[in-house]
Amino acid sequence: MGTNFLSTSRGKLTYEQMIESIAGYIREDTNYTYQLIVGTDSEARGKDSDFVSAVIVHRLGKGGIYFWQKENLKNVYAMHDRIAKETLFSIELAWKLRDTFRHNGLSGIEPEVHLDVGENGLTRDMVKWVSGMVLGSGFKYKIKPDSYGASKVADRYT
Repeated sequence: MGTNFLSTSRGKLTYEQMIESIAGYIREDTNYTYQLIVGTDSEARGKDSDFVSAVIVHRLGKGGIYFWQKENLKNVYAMHDRIAKETLFSIELAWKLRDTFRHNGLSGIEPEVHLDVGENGLTRDMVKWVSGMVLGSGFKYKIKPDSYGASKVADRYT
């Protein structure tokens, strides 16, 4: 994935600026519980695919903020390949966020990975495979219909 992130309220940001924005958002009201969500969605366009990874900071009970980044990959268009790449992008971003947060005083916030797969539909055969990848990487996960980080937020920008 690229190094820049976009935000509807903050514009184009580097990874470091996004982290500063997240930290500021969390520190402005410490009376709430926060959930950090990472999700990736993709859309095939001929023999290419657009991948969008989203980072959502949910202030439980009071909204949230989100950021996303987009990348186009050549020759990744089969659904199984795209789901595998979506999962890897999400895991890699979750690792990076967790490591960054451990060094900036926000270590209590662990990322949760939202997968764009579900028990119904074409992706049902991939649920165990990709959820195992996420669990093996040390993160909690959600699948459809609860995986709004991938199926709603990231999907909005593919």
